Amino acid sequence: MPNIGRENRAAQDQLSAWGIASLTPTYPSPATLAAMSEFARTLIDWQSTHGRNDLPWQQNREPYYIWLSEIMLQQTQVDTVIPYYQRFLQRFPDVAALAGAPLDDVLALWSGLGYYARARNLHRAAQLVVSEYDGVFPREAAELVKLPGIGRSTAAAIASFCYGERVAILDGNVKRVLARHFGIDGFPGERAIEQRMWALAESLVPQQGADIYPQAIMDLGATLCTRSRPLCLHCPVHITCTARIEGRQGELPTAKPRKAVPQRENAMLVLRAGNRVLLEQRPASGIWGGLFSLPELAPDEDAGGLLQRRFGLSVTASAAALAPVRHSFTHFTLTIQPWLVVFEQMPTTLNEPTLAWAALDALDAVGLPAPIRRLLASLE
Repeated sequence: MPNIGRENRAAQDQLSAWGIASLTPTYPSPATLAAMSEFARTLIDWQSTHGRNDLPWQQNREPYYIWLSEIMLQQTQVDTVIPYYQRFLQRFPDVAALAGAPLDDVLALWSGLGYYARARNLHRAAQLVVSEYDGVFPREAAELVKLPGIGRSTAAAIASFCYGERVAILDGNVKRVLARHFGIDGFPGERAIEQRMWALAESLVPQQGADIYPQAIMDLGATLCTRSRPLCLHCPVHITCTARIEGRQGELPTAKPRKAVPQRENAMLVLRAGNRVLLEQRPASGIWGGLFSLPELAPDEDAGGLLQRRFGLSVTASAAALAPVRHSFTHFTLTIQPWLVVFEQMPTTLNEPTLAWAALDALDAVGLPAPIRRLLASLE
């Protein structure tokens, strides 16, 4: 386990100046905290003129707006989130509207944003806020974290931005800033390293400006201390940054140990009748949970076998192979082989409630995984 004091002289000198021998889970004394707050004050001053202050969710400290943006921003870039955020607010202007909406409507608006468990948790959390908290979001991070889809850092962001609670945030941008500035070796996703980062993050939260500092350090990571080509000379704390001093910007934070990405394959059936295509709603759990997709072929099953097994249809026309579709998930890559069967008339034998015919020109209202949406768009 790396020790920041032994491995990084610049970081240790800075920590020693603050009266800290090493990073530990204990919170600093008031005197030590006052000395450390210079780092926070510098970032707060920088934030007022150079940080991001015009994002849509920053115009109102309403917890619903902040919560929605924080969930969407998990593992997704700001530029991608903004149009989704705006469409969500138009359709669901408050937590009660979101809680009362069908899950299918929520998934349809989320379609293309990825990580669909976030959308399901968003919907469930809204229902709990309405039913358990009378439609008012809890004020403390310790209570917010009890809601589905809200982790420690997201809860802290809501409590800090909306209510000024003095809590630390540790998202990907903050981890990168801390790893570089304090020379923290080790993959941040490793439990021991993450615990050390939480201890440091908590130690740096100032007594004053606790609602501004978290945004400042996140903005620093998002705009200057980026993954590649960090703009170190523009950084307000570059003079004391270990990575800059030692020329290790490209090494920190330590990358996740590389593993071979598993490859998976499956086959799907595109059943088309005129302008309509047959869709199947997937189970609530698992990949693309709750979304509509295409019927999957079992291993060693052909299109005719599936049609006979599930719909009692005998089809003499052969299925035409379409171009394979590749899609990368977090832990594996999926290659889909679609097979097209065209009916002259739309079959009406649908014995399963998860199946439905949908018009190709009305799929915007249907929650579809991004690769399936691309595939169906190519049919128009």
